[in-house]
Formats: sequence, structure tokens, C-alpha cells
Amino acid sequence: MAKDEPDGRMKRKAYEKELAKLQVELCHLQDYVKANKLRVIVLFEGRDAAGKGGTIKAITEKVSPRVFRTVALPAPSDREKTQLFFQRYMQQFPAGGEIVIFDRSWYNRAGVEYVMGFCTPAEHERFLTLCPQMEKYVIDGGIMLIKIWLEVGMDEQERRFKARIDDPVRQWKLSPMDLESFRRWYDYSRARDLMLKKTNTKDAPWCVVRSDDKRKARLNCIAHILGAIPYKRIKKDKVKLPKRAGKGRYNDQASLKGMNFVAERY
Repeated sequence: MAKDEPDGRMKRKAYEKELAKLQVELCHLQDYVKANKLRVIVLFEGRDAAGKGGTIKAITEKVSPRVFRTVALPAPSDREKTQLFFQRYMQQFPAGGEIVIFDRSWYNRAGVEYVMGFCTPAEHERFLTLCPQMEKYVIDGGIMLIKIWLEVGMDEQERRFKARIDDPVRQWKLSPMDLESFRRWYDYSRARDLMLKKTNTKDAPWCVVRSDDKRKARLNCIAHILGAIPYKRIKKDKVKLPKRAGKGRYNDQASLKGMNFVAERY
């Protein structure tokens, strides 16, 4: 267990055992989605340090990036700021046989943009009004939409932020915006409450996952996704390696002599 990880959490060995089982099922899901040209969107929202990145990594670790495609858009460009708000997100929507995972999504407008003043109150209100209509349009068009909110507690978020400050490989995860979001905890709570109230619809409900125990949260998210997309295992022919063709045989290692090889330091 990591030094910065509290006691009482799910142990790594138990987590890895369950994760391996779920990742096998994700591969079966992948085959079914590809064979049936399904279109799926899974979006993850939550406060900074809620565990979105780690959860998405656990989902995509063993599957094909050609089927499971992750989208984490940067701040909009000057050109994108003049487009319809949903436009740059819809450009990323799945084609047949794809599952698109949004690491933050159009719900930025209900969270960071609203709290930090990057949109006007009128734009925020318009988003909350139009968002359920847009999502119904997407679903009626044949796209499955799964919305997951990762709920991290105040103390746990603080612990994770402090761990990032002291860890050189995680410091990139801390931005001035993250620190400001930490300060404005209750502003974000109120924005969350309003967002969930206005956009938790029958067509596109929110599913909340408590993420103080990040391992349990990852497993619960994967299990939820597997349960939300009806799928069957695709029967495949057993793969058998063919014999290598001997035609044109030559010493293909000798031909590399004189090339510039990387130093073998390990």
C-alpha cells in the first residue's frame, strides 16, 4: 500500500484480482460493440482529484484504443469560443463500433465555467435548460449515454492534493485552477447540486459513485458500465499461428550491423 494511502481501503491484491475479471468482460464488451456497430458515450465528471483519470485508465488498460477512445479536451480556442457550445463535443461523438469516454465533458459549463466565471449566468441557465434536450436528441439518435459523477469527500481530496504536491510524477496534475477549486469547495458543491437537479433525467440519469476508496470506485464504475450495456460474448474461431514462409530467407539480423542501437543500460 502506498505511503500516502489511508488504512482501511481495499487491498491491492484483492483489487487486482477483481479488476482482472472485469477487464476480461470489457474485452468481451468490446467485441460485441464492434460486431454490432454500437455507439456508446461514457462521461466522467467530478471534482478535481475525484479519480476520473485513474478510473478511465483502469477501463482502457486492456482494450483497443480503436474501440475505447478517450477524449479530454483542452480549454476552447478562440475559434471554438465562437461556435455553438456543444459543437466541439459533438465532433468527438462515436461512430459505429466505438465507445467514447469523456474525461470531463460539456458539463464543464455547469461546473468550472460557472463557478470560475468563464460563462455568464445567462449562458449557465441556458445550458441547464438545453442540456437535457440535447441528450435526449443524442439518445433518440441511437447513441447510448452513460453519465457518472465521482464523489470525493473533502478530507480525501485534501489528502490527494497534498500527495500530488510532494510527488514529482504527479505534480503536473496540480494547476492554479485545481488550487482555486480546492478553495471554493462549497461553490462547487452548490454548482453540483444544481447540475444534478436539472440534468438528472429519465433518458439520461446521473449515476453517483463514491470515490474516497479509489480502488472500489474503479471496480464499481466498470461493473456499472458492463451492466448498462447489454452484450453477449462473441464466439470466435480458435486462433492458430501459421508457419513462417521460408521463401526469400536471409540473415535479417546481419543486415542491421552498423545501425545505431540504443545503449542497453538495463
